[in-house]
Amino acid sequence: MATLASCSTDDGDGGSSTPFSPRPTPPDTSSFTGTPPSALASAEASARASASAAASSASAAASAFEASVSAEAGRANQAAAAELKKVRGGGNARADVSLTGKPRAQTGGVLAVVVNITNRTDEQASYAVQVDFTDPSGKVVESRIVGAQDLDPGEKVQPLAISRKPVEPVLTPRIAKAQRY
Repeated sequence: MATLASCSTDDGDGGSSTPFSPRPTPPDTSSFTGTPPSALASAEASARASASAAASSASAAASAFEASVSAEAGRANQAAAAELKKVRGGGNARADVSLTGKPRAQTGGVLAVVVNITNRTDEQASYAVQVDFTDPSGKVVESRIVGAQDLDPGEKVQPLAISRKPVEPVLTPRIAKAQRY
């Protein structure tokens, strides 16, 4: 059972006044237009807004992750691209290169792979690697080139190859070319 209590204030003359009315006045609905949204429509709008915010956040995170690649890596990648234009076949350094996937939770949702490059020679060398991203049918839908310059013997570097394609269809990265120069 609910109980309504009323408070009063003493106005100083021995009288009291009530600062509120005991019953609230309902709103005047005569000026309302249209129909109120259903609970389902409201929930749908909320879900759409949440999904849009999540997609926007994921896109921003992906952009931030990709932007974190340094300018030095960009220069090495340009040199690698120029070197790979001269290569016929798979290149001379496929045994020195491997790929490791990165969890999408760490990359803002984008497909990124670590390109493990190890200089297995006894001389300083530079490397150029082309990573192809293939769809389920095996068709190459995107290629990325990464490079590493002036690696000492035994030195290992791990540049990233990042796909800019949508999450679906699932793409598989593979080493297309690896050249030591």
